[in-house]
Amino acid sequence: MDVFHLRDQLVEDYREYVESFIRIKDERIRSTVEEAIDAGLLWPAPLVQLNPTFEAAETVDELVADGTLHPECGRIFRTGKGGCAPGVTGGYNGPGSATRPGSAHATGNSTAAAAPARPLRFHRHQVEAIRAARTGDNYVLTTGTGSGKSLAYIVPIVDHVLRRGSGRGVQAIVVYPMNALANSQLGELEKFLCEGFLCEGYPDGKGPVTFARYTGQENDEARLDAMANPPDIILTNYVMLELILTREREKNLIKAAQGLKFLVLDELHTYRGRQGSDVALLTRRVRDRLAAADLQVVGTSATLAGGGTLDEQRAEVARVATQIFGAPVAPQRVIGETLRRATPPRGGDDPDFVRQLKARVEEVARDGWPAAMTHAEFVGDPLASWVESTFGVEPDPESGRLVRAQPISIRGANGAATRLEALCGVPEEACAEAVENLLLGAYRCLNPDTGFPVFAFRLHQFVGRGRRSSRLPSPRTSGRSRCRARSSCPENVTGYSCPWCSAGNAARSTTRRWPRGRRPWAERSTPPGSSPTA
Repeated sequence: MDVFHLRDQLVEDYREYVESFIRIKDERIRSTVEEAIDAGLLWPAPLVQLNPTFEAAETVDELVADGTLHPECGRIFRTGKGGCAPGVTGGYNGPGSATRPGSAHATGNSTAAAAPARPLRFHRHQVEAIRAARTGDNYVLTTGTGSGKSLAYIVPIVDHVLRRGSGRGVQAIVVYPMNALANSQLGELEKFLCEGFLCEGYPDGKGPVTFARYTGQENDEARLDAMANPPDIILTNYVMLELILTREREKNLIKAAQGLKFLVLDELHTYRGRQGSDVALLTRRVRDRLAAADLQVVGTSATLAGGGTLDEQRAEVARVATQIFGAPVAPQRVIGETLRRATPPRGGDDPDFVRQLKARVEEVARDGWPAAMTHAEFVGDPLASWVESTFGVEPDPESGRLVRAQPISIRGANGAATRLEALCGVPEEACAEAVENLLLGAYRCLNPDTGFPVFAFRLHQFVGRGRRSSRLPSPRTSGRSRCRARSSCPENVTGYSCPWCSAGNAARSTTRRWPRGRRPWAERSTPPGSSPTA
């Protein structure tokens, strides 16, 4: 799929929809509105960012071999699992599960099911989180989108259930800020804990660890099933967790969750202000209500941001997490992502690189990206190196470590095509075509170690609702809105229409609604800001 063409089509359709409501007779106003729309007022140029490559660490089999994980984890966390034979279902694992017979996950004859299962190789930050969980410490994982944050707590939870034994009550509660995230995580759990277990000695294809979604979306039958047969893992949201702690009907869940081991707060950065205070109090009530003296609290968050060094940022995250968790979080337990480049870094100060880059941009813009390219050929391509430096990763100016590059647009005054034109001298439109062709082609080139595209990218398109309006400048005032109180009015500023004086006369102004505590100047003896003798 050409995502750039899809974006253009969506914007064009939305533009036709918006313009169907615009009927402006005044030529000056119509021209101004059309210019603003053409300039991207409602739909600015999309931003593009590469999913970076993460530093690889041990496989699940290696962690099993050194005793970090339970041996059964080696069968659970594998890629390419599926049914044992065509038509065999993957199993249904608790209320709310999507792997019901006949569902997309249930069929065992998919391409993914036919592929040989391989041990999962973890990222470095995932292994650091797994080892932190083994110590019993609270920890926070601060990594970006697509970094596998969920495995950083799912693997330790599954490992704990396997060591302690399944069916011994609720051992972990995962709290999401919205139901959509809980639904997404449900699919991930099904992929690892349901698929491929029919021929592994488990009845009905159920895996060794049970789980259920309990968010208010389930029907009465699913809720009663969860309360009658409490799963090992519950996926919920913070509002529903509050209800579980207080409602009489969920008392069986409360009883089953006594001595809870794991409480996970996903998307920790969303809990701010009053909501953050509510969640902080909720974690304390969970610890008290469930008699969870050894409760281990885990948080996931977006990448670290803000001023200061990396150590200072970690200390600040640890401080906030400690407030929310109601338990200490050490700065060394704030785990960030470790990135690496997929291509060798090459700078614009190298004349040979600039020359190769220019030739490559002209070729790709003219002929498109090759349909078939090996991984080694892609890694050595000069345009691929430049694209990764622009959209993927860049060195942190203070620490020198690799961090994610800020998303930028391809076209526009400050876009990537403008930068590329300034570097190699190829026209901007040709540069934009070359970059788009590379991004689309790179998605077909797979990394032989991971099986994922070398350059998986995201396109962010923001669309405004069009509710903003502004007052056109008057030719007589040259863009300055004159107040009837003139220079004595404190509201007399460029581009601002005074709410006291714009009514036109005292009779009209007295019928308007004014800011609290302020009266129209026509009802006063003098205009605001003026003296009695003015």
